[in-house]
This record gives sequence, C-alpha cells and structure tokens, in this order.
Amino acid sequence: MRWPPWSSDSPSSSDDEPTSKAKDPISWTSTLNATDWSHYTDPRTIIPTVLLTGTTLFFYRFYRSYLRRIPQAASISPGFWRKRSLFGTVTSVGDGDNFRLFHTPGGRLAGWGWLPGRTKVPEKREELKDRTVHVRIAGVDAPELAHFGRPEQPYSRDALEWLTNYILHRRVRAYVYRRDQYDRAVATVYVWRGLLRRDVGLQMLRQGLATVYEAKTGAEFGKVEEKYRRAEWWAKRKRKGMWAGKKELYESPRDYKKRMGLVEEVKK
Repeated sequence: MRWPPWSSDSPSSSDDEPTSKAKDPISWTSTLNATDWSHYTDPRTIIPTVLLTGTTLFFYRFYRSYLRRIPQAASISPGFWRKRSLFGTVTSVGDGDNFRLFHTPGGRLAGWGWLPGRTKVPEKREELKDRTVHVRIAGVDAPELAHFGRPEQPYSRDALEWLTNYILHRRVRAYVYRRDQYDRAVATVYVWRGLLRRDVGLQMLRQGLATVYEAKTGAEFGKVEEKYRRAEWWAKRKRKGMWAGKKELYESPRDYKKRMGLVEEVKK
C-alpha cells in the first residue's frame, strides 16, 4: 500500500531516483567549443569590419586635426604650435597689434557661410564671449593706447584705426607660434587684399605704425625677421607714420613701457 495514498506509483517520482528531465550542467569551455567560429574568420566578414573601423578612425582624426573649432588660445594643444595655422574671421581689434579671431576651420569648404548652423559668424558681444582666440601679431610692436592709468603714445590711435580698417570682419590666417603671458596666440597673420595675400605685420611696419619687436626673450618672427627689419628701415627713411617727427622726440613702444614701469615703481 502506497503512503501517502495520493502519491504516484511512478518510479520517476521516487525520492531515491533522479528525474528523467534533469540535465547535466553545461560548462563555459563546452559552449566555446560548440560555437562555430568560422563565420568570424571569414574574409567576407573581416575585410568590411577592418575597412569600416579604419575609415571611422581616419575621419575622427581628420575632424580633430582640421575641422574642430578652437574657441580660445588656451584650447590650442601643444602639438599645434609652430606646425599649424588658424583660419577665421576678425571680430574685433583691441589695439595696434592684437585682435580677436573667430576660428572657422576649413572655411567655406567646411560649410562656413552657407551650411545651416554655420551661415554667419556671431557678432554680438555676448555671443562671442569665450569663443574667440586672442591673437598678438608676431614680430611687431605698435604704439600703446591709454590703459591702466597710462597716457597714450603718439600714433597709437592711427595704428588702431589702420589695423581696424585693414582686417576687421575679414578672413585671416594666423600661423601660431606660442601662447604668451596674457593668453594670446602669438602669430604671423595674413589677409587677402584684392588678389594679393598680405602679411599684416609687414604692412604695419611699412606704414610706420609699428616697430620691430625688441625684447631679450619672447620675440617671435617665424622666418621673416630680416624682411621686417628692412621694412622698418624703409619706413624710417621715408619718414612714414611715427618716424615723421623729430628724432629726439621719438620714443619706441618698448622704451615707453619701460619708462612707465619705472614711473609706477617710484609711485609705489
């Protein structure tokens, strides 16, 4: 007599025997061995995968190197200096030897001026905040405007007006050398005027509105120092701009800054 009475007579339900549906555990090794790997080693799978990965990496690197917009001088990577240039639109001119550049990498070929989202360079001050590269023109020193309580130098406003008329709202290319202590990109700058590509610093020297930058350290010229010195000599000879006055009354921007520094030290 079975006990309890509702229990089954089937031997498969006995506690002493394993169920017929019980399965052996499957090991990870067995699963791997059972996988058909031939699909993954098929050239028809490998070749498209390699091509797609390589193409993706190429375009990502191309974008990072040539199409990524640089918002400020502090954003320029160390490997960029002395090897690359910035192309963009001048949004403002600070004084006779520096300005603000809105970087437009790739220019019109990359859609600047016609592609949706890139049709127009921002103009409002609030739109440009933290979005422009401050550029210091390399190799030249323009007369100083009044600032920090210092009086302005003769011809400082002439230099500012000339530079503003020459490059403001124009596309320029800046070959950058380094970042200076004021977070500016020191660069040789070129602009197209008509059919000619002009070196902005060189033109300022020829107009007599800047001197060759003289300093014990930190002077940058690229490969044009001799050309700059010849332009300064020519402007002196022709009595252009700041060279038109009496020689004994002339004070270079460098001498002016040294004199102002001494005056301020005495006041302390």
